[in-house]
Amino acid sequence: MGEAIALGLQLVKNRKAEYKSSGVLYYQPWIFLITDGEPTDEWQSAAQMVQSESGAKALAFFAVGVGDANMQILASITQRVIKLEGLKFKDLFVWLSQSQKRVSGSKPGEQTALPQIGFGAPV
Repeated sequence: MGEAIALGLQLVKNRKAEYKSSGVLYYQPWIFLITDGEPTDEWQSAAQMVQSESGAKALAFFAVGVGDANMQILASITQRVIKLEGLKFKDLFVWLSQSQKRVSGSKPGEQTALPQIGFGAPV
């Protein structure tokens, strides 16, 4: 999990650099981590990177815990932690689609109200 998070953060950073060098405006990137377990590798440095990037408003990082996911560790990685109710993946992806629709209808850098979460509960 730690290695995957670090890779995801680097890929987002690389893409943002491409956009900036081309003069392309972009919205704040979102990264979603969906897990039913806990890390099997060193994850603390990746968590620090997430917190640093999130704190700088460089991205939004969401962690969705399914089943027996270790919610305590997910909460150590990001403040945006949601426990999925049962198997409401369809509801999760509908929310994500509606959220992105709202964001894409705004101007880059604007705050946008997101739809109410109907697939789980924030931790």
